[in-house]
Amino acid sequence: MRIGRFVLPVFLVVVMTSSAWSQGTDAFETTISATETEVSFSTKSSVVPEPGTKVLTLAEALSLALKHNQTLSAFDEEIRARDAAALQAGLLSNPVLGVEMENFAGKDALQGFDGAETTIALSQLVELGGKRLKRRQVATLEKDLAGWDYQSKKLDMLTATAMSFIQVLAAQEQVAQNEQLALLAEQTLGAVAARVEAGKVPPLEQTRAKVELASARTAAGKARRELVASRHRLVAFWGRERTDFSQVVGDLTTLAPLPAEETIQGLLGNNPDVARWGTELEQREASLNLARAQAVPNVTFSVGVRNLRESDNNALVAGIELPLPFFDRNQGGVGEARANLEKARRERLAAETETLTGLAEAWQSLSAAHLESTTLRDEILPGAQSAFEIAEFGYREGKFDFLVMLDAQRTLFEVKGQYLQALATYHQTRTELERLIGAPLEKLSETATQYIDLR
Repeated sequence: MRIGRFVLPVFLVVVMTSSAWSQGTDAFETTISATETEVSFSTKSSVVPEPGTKVLTLAEALSLALKHNQTLSAFDEEIRARDAAALQAGLLSNPVLGVEMENFAGKDALQGFDGAETTIALSQLVELGGKRLKRRQVATLEKDLAGWDYQSKKLDMLTATAMSFIQVLAAQEQVAQNEQLALLAEQTLGAVAARVEAGKVPPLEQTRAKVELASARTAAGKARRELVASRHRLVAFWGRERTDFSQVVGDLTTLAPLPAEETIQGLLGNNPDVARWGTELEQREASLNLARAQAVPNVTFSVGVRNLRESDNNALVAGIELPLPFFDRNQGGVGEARANLEKARRERLAAETETLTGLAEAWQSLSAAHLESTTLRDEILPGAQSAFEIAEFGYREGKFDFLVMLDAQRTLFEVKGQYLQALATYHQTRTELERLIGAPLEKLSETATQYIDLR
């Protein structure tokens, strides 16, 4: 079975993605027992955990999902079932013990059992044409296909877990931003109230400041509820109903340069959804060979002992049975197997085309998210921050009115929200792309790391 050489690179996709935005400042190593693969990656957090806080890393989330996800457990049982089926397919047929009694319960000399003849014989079916070996080959390849399906499902689950982890991390950052906005609105209300009391501005500005504070607190409450919901979605991957951590750790602000699109197209063979078709074609060809072998009739040999009651003597009996293939030569089975083989060839081409299309779409989305993130970080966010600082200083000095300062404040936090969303989209799309190519992007390019405070 050739699954192993594809599984490791693809698994590294979702695990090593965490090197771009996970916890800590030192490299560490973790062993995921389910894959028997040791993975080392460095981590950095943009949120400093409180002392005594129970935190969750991406590696820990993936490990929990691997160990406790019920869907993967069901696939484990499927593989065991296919393995048992392959064992059964290779077994010889059992011999048959037959007992036959003739010439009894008649009249005169055949009354009762006086003239009975009893035969005890063993018969054995012998399959010709290599049916047993071909049948076992088909069953073994079906087991291999179940292994490919398991790997695909496992990587889908790991990718979904990683993307859910990103959502939790982004929700945490959003809560921090909204709480900062609420605090700023509260401080602004205090400053405006002082100016109103001094008679420098009309009371209307204080009313506007109160409205902004109420709006900021409402947004903060909504962000906290979304964080709770995203945490529950994350723990569902390992079958938990309640979260037993208070914070996830990671750094969304890491942006790495992207390799050329042509570079990653050659890696589609690492995707188990594509690689499985090699095994699928082998299985269909083996099924065709088995169907052809079914046209060869099997032979049944028998040997036994017959007791002649009349003379009280024993004699050997032997026999052979050979079906004559006049009508049924398994023509329909061969035609069906041949059609299934051709169908698999076409489905393979369709799967490759679909994966290439998905790769192109993911690449465009990733490039757009990368460009948006860098533009917001390098050009828009610094300008919005500077404009807010100038407007705030000018308002305190009496040079700008309240609306100018309020507009600059809103613009700043809108840009911060756009930046956070662009970062989350970038990392989620990156995870999807790495799932498609079966390799981490940082292995294809030199990693350039730049950081900026989201808050």
